[in-house]
Amino acid sequence: MEATVDDTPALPGQNLRLPTGEGYDGLTPLQRRAMVGAIAAAHVAALWALLQIREVREAVADAAPMFVSLVAPPKPPEVAPPSPPPPPTPPVRRPIAPEPRLIAAAPSPAPTSFVVAPPLEPTPPEPAPVVAAAPVAPPAPPPRNLSASAVQYLEPLQVEYPRLSKRLGEAGVVMLRVFIDEAGRVRDVQVSRTSGHPRLDDAAMAAVQKARFKPPSENGQAVSGYAQVPVDFQLER
Repeated sequence: MEATVDDTPALPGQNLRLPTGEGYDGLTPLQRRAMVGAIAAAHVAALWALLQIREVREAVADAAPMFVSLVAPPKPPEVAPPSPPPPPTPPVRRPIAPEPRLIAAAPSPAPTSFVVAPPLEPTPPEPAPVVAAAPVAPPAPPPRNLSASAVQYLEPLQVEYPRLSKRLGEAGVVMLRVFIDEAGRVRDVQVSRTSGHPRLDDAAMAAVQKARFKPPSENGQAVSGYAQVPVDFQLER
């Protein structure tokens, strides 16, 4: 379809009329939209190329508007209103004590007669039970003293003379009090008379404790008792 052109000459003061009708520029609507898009893309590409230059970026940054955010100031803390003062305490009224009244005392009752009972006879205490006393054992007789003839060794007495006593020249006789039972065994040894040297006394006691005696007897009966046993320490000359 061809465009129509108005051949009427324009008068002064009148607007110039443009050709009317679709397709006066020879483009379809689709081609016209494509041309507009290409022109916009060319502008965007030219703007991006300009922004790649440092001086242009700095100029744009300086000319950019500044945005200021206004921050509201913090609210002042709320202050609680002062509490009202406590109400005044009412005065305490003390009760008025009533006046004392005189109360007549009741008449005392008539005395009552009491019958006094005779005292009771005390009951005699019961007799304590009689406890039979335990028989007292007679005291044991003291140990007898054996005669010298009743004391006989089964084996000769073996006495060890202390070496230090020999070196120091210690000598003397030790008298021992020895308890011998019915079987001839030694049950107790005591020093009845010392030699004057403790080493000799100890050696005599050790020798007698190991000794064996014949069972002592009197009148054909075995007896036990204490016997005096001497131990003589003499240095060889």
